[in-house]
Amino acid sequence: MLENYSYFQNEAHKISHLLQTHEEVLILSHPNPDGDSIGASLALFLILNKLGHKVKVVVPNIYPSFLGWLPAIQNIIIYDKHERIVKKLIQQNSLIFCIDFNNLKRLNHLSNLFTENNHTYVLIDHHPDPDEYFDIKFHSIQVSSTSELVYELLVMMGLEDKIDVDVAMNLYVGIMTDTGSFSYSCNHPRTYEITSRLIAKGIDAQKIHNLIYDTFSEHRMRLLGHVLLNCMEVMPEYKTVYMWLSLEDQKKFHFQIGDAEGFVNYGLSIQGIRLAAFFTEKPGLVRVSFRSKGNFSVNDLARKYFDGGGHLNAAGANSYKPLTETLRYFETIIKENELVLCQED
Repeated sequence: MLENYSYFQNEAHKISHLLQTHEEVLILSHPNPDGDSIGASLALFLILNKLGHKVKVVVPNIYPSFLGWLPAIQNIIIYDKHERIVKKLIQQNSLIFCIDFNNLKRLNHLSNLFTENNHTYVLIDHHPDPDEYFDIKFHSIQVSSTSELVYELLVMMGLEDKIDVDVAMNLYVGIMTDTGSFSYSCNHPRTYEITSRLIAKGIDAQKIHNLIYDTFSEHRMRLLGHVLLNCMEVMPEYKTVYMWLSLEDQKKFHFQIGDAEGFVNYGLSIQGIRLAAFFTEKPGLVRVSFRSKGNFSVNDLARKYFDGGGHLNAAGANSYKPLTETLRYFETIIKENELVLCQED
């Protein structure tokens, strides 16, 4: 059950009223879309289509190939490939749902397209400290995922009976992927109540798991082996592991979007490790993923040192230093935080 239930009921009522007065709806998610952002967006798309709305779904760039089988994914419009179409959609749609991100800055160069208009923005998200820019905030950090929040919203709007197998599959994928196949961020009974109801809609949970986690290429598996053997530094005295992936290695192993998904979690599999970080070199920047155990907040770490953010035990950021310099900088950060890293929860 959501905390402050009356607040969420009120926000759900506002959303219902908006939908009564808006036929056209735009659903937008964050760059580098993942299972939760895609699953939540498509579930909402399918429901609103059933209600007779004209709905468009936009993501800034390509999604991982292992999500390519999701129901209705062919309806997603990728900004990087269709800039003119997306700009026109933003101008035409005055009601915009912002899914799985809480600050327009996360949209990078896309953000200017939204700050230049007077549209109504509905936030559905589970990350801390949402921006004040949004008109309606269906927001909680107590849930496993944004997909879980979408389910709660549909229930409050009296639309649970509209959740069919396709909607359920999208929501289930969102919850499953954002909890690492139910291994973290899922300590509330409500998460399991919701997933059981989704399974009861007729989805095949085992098949979904296989489609997400057991369809990687040989190149991806060899890349993982290379990273674990040659690109992993263990700092046991600081209970920390970090790994990295250079542009050179990406080319060598035929890297595709999504190939490094979950690599950062391997660091936490080492006994005694409390913090894991994964650094992916991109043209002009380094993408950083953080994971932690216990009460060590990688959200605070990402915000303080990298202007990033996320959750208590999962966060992300960008570094604009070269890869080698970023790794050295990270080592100094870890040494500065030795006392916090090494204390017992």
